[in-house]
Amino acid sequence: MRKPNRVFIALGLLLVLASCQLSRTKRIDRRVTLKHRDYLPYGTKVAYDGLPYLFPNSTISSNNKPLSALSSSEGKKAYLIVGGVMDPSPADIGSIMDFVGEGNHILISARQFGDSLLHTLGVKASYGEFSEGPMDSLRVSVIQPLTGDSLSFSYPGDSFDGWVDEFDPQYGTVLGRDHLGRPNFLRFNYKGGGSLYLHFAPLAFSNFFLLHKKNMAYYQDALSYIPVTVQEVVWDDYFTEPRRRHTSALDYLLGNKSFAYGFWLLLLLLLLIYLFESKRRQRPIAVILPLQNTSLDFVRTIGRLYFQRRDNHNLASKMVTHFVDTVRTRYNLGASALDEELVTRLAYRTGYQREALSQLIGYMRVLPSKAYVPDEELMDFHRQLEAFYKIA
Repeated sequence: MRKPNRVFIALGLLLVLASCQLSRTKRIDRRVTLKHRDYLPYGTKVAYDGLPYLFPNSTISSNNKPLSALSSSEGKKAYLIVGGVMDPSPADIGSIMDFVGEGNHILISARQFGDSLLHTLGVKASYGEFSEGPMDSLRVSVIQPLTGDSLSFSYPGDSFDGWVDEFDPQYGTVLGRDHLGRPNFLRFNYKGGGSLYLHFAPLAFSNFFLLHKKNMAYYQDALSYIPVTVQEVVWDDYFTEPRRRHTSALDYLLGNKSFAYGFWLLLLLLLLIYLFESKRRQRPIAVILPLQNTSLDFVRTIGRLYFQRRDNHNLASKMVTHFVDTVRTRYNLGASALDEELVTRLAYRTGYQREALSQLIGYMRVLPSKAYVPDEELMDFHRQLEAFYKIA
């Protein structure tokens, strides 16, 4: 084998060995979970396990229910919330205010806070961008509760933090700052003895940060502001679990007092409308049509038949016969004699004009005696009969 070929083979083997060594290099898992059960660098297992040492006389527990479900009748409590985003609903904000108003303590450490919560506390904040590339570093400071000294701590991991731009010094106290001196740790005291803490650097409670050099002192100093006399320390799983933060539109409406009053008032009005409008109403009375005079229709049909055959004399006789039968059956008058006495009595019974009735009876006396009845006379006789039948 030639010497140059041996050199190339050796270089190739060295490159393969170097790539194998690089592939075995362990990379840091940069998933930010901040869960108290996670051993990941950005979990909070170390912070959770350290609570019994900071609060030796307190019960340590976790909670995955709304804050309003915690009873304060069993002694004072401290509630710890560590997560990426803290955006509580109006109902949750009310529960937080009620909780600290009863003398309890809440520490919220988050990279970003909802506008509703910050507006309630009179705070304006800003946030840095989370780095997806190479890790930067985080440097924070905290005021030591006993000496009042400001102690700085840092680590070479992600920062993932925010800071306070404005707040009311009458109600809030600065307990810590970031590397540029901007407040990132505030305390709000309440008359009932309770307190609310806002912390804008949640990765300062991560496993990576606390296990780096002597950073555990930052954790101890920050939590030392919570009285050691609390009987229970609760680690939150309700606000930090993503599935817990999703609320329906109805929850949002009922969480706001003004919306809730309007919503229940609307339901009450709809109920009242239903009660008043659902009363039994009288059913519409069906229109009962009067019985039709089928005999009259029959006569008209027969009349049209005779008229078409041009048998006017016979048709006139049938019309007279039908008139006599109608007067006898309806008015109980004998009409065999078509005379003036019949005219007088029939006009009295029917209210029909005597002159018109006299002319009609005259037609009845004359037409049947004629050998031939013209169409005009027959049509005039028919019109007078129809006028009588409509009124009588």
